Amino acid sequence: MKIHPTALVHPDAELAEGVEVQAFTIIGPHVKIGPGTVVGPHCVLDGRTVIGEENHIYSGAQIGVLSQDLKHKQGLIGRTQIGNHNIIREHVTVSACTLTSSDEEHRVTSIGDYCMLMAYSHVAHDCHVGSGVVMANCASLAGHVEVEDRAILGGLSGVHQECVVGTMSFIGGLSRVARDAPPYMIVDGNPARCCGPNTVGLKRNGLDTIQRNRIKQMYKIMFHSDLNTTQALHEIETSVENCEERAHFLEFVRRSVRGVTK
Repeated sequence: MKIHPTALVHPDAELAEGVEVQAFTIIGPHVKIGPGTVVGPHCVLDGRTVIGEENHIYSGAQIGVLSQDLKHKQGLIGRTQIGNHNIIREHVTVSACTLTSSDEEHRVTSIGDYCMLMAYSHVAHDCHVGSGVVMANCASLAGHVEVEDRAILGGLSGVHQECVVGTMSFIGGLSRVARDAPPYMIVDGNPARCCGPNTVGLKRNGLDTIQRNRIKQMYKIMFHSDLNTTQALHEIETSVENCEERAHFLEFVRRSVRGVTK
């Protein structure tokens, strides 16, 4: 381990081989950090936080800190789980989960693998961010938001509590997302609306022409027909060839609690 002499690392913290902690960083007693992770200067890592391998955390980041939620019971320590190979840039904030009783051990704020959280982005309590997610500068998630794999959130975008951002979707900069952002789509504006398939993102994620055409077909049925949601789902099942993308899209819309952005 390479720990700068000005860093304050609690003796009970667990740091694996190859961890680097730079100047003036504070690491609390319940923190665990995996091998090869670099923690930059002036960071705060607190709470029951577990960070995986080969992450790079830049200056001023605050991870696992007390949630900004008045319901959190004083004296309880929230949990945060971060995977491997993430880039967490300057002054990113990731809040630990909110706990209202000691029986809520299932609750956690989590981030997957290979994510990039750009400067000043915020992940609130009890959020679940998948793998391969990019959050641009100042993008913010309110509490209990779920972001599925390989989604991209543009700068200064905001996502309302309890919303779900679908896989491979793209949230435009400055957007206000108050309903679920459907997978594979571009969601943009204030209020946000669905603008069409995320064609560039789908190509970058390796979806071929046939797969992209199926997604385009689902978009037209769901968002540009005279059918209501139930009718559109039935039409998609009838007219779009069965595939992984169709199954996920149908399941996403059906389990939506806040409704899908149209």
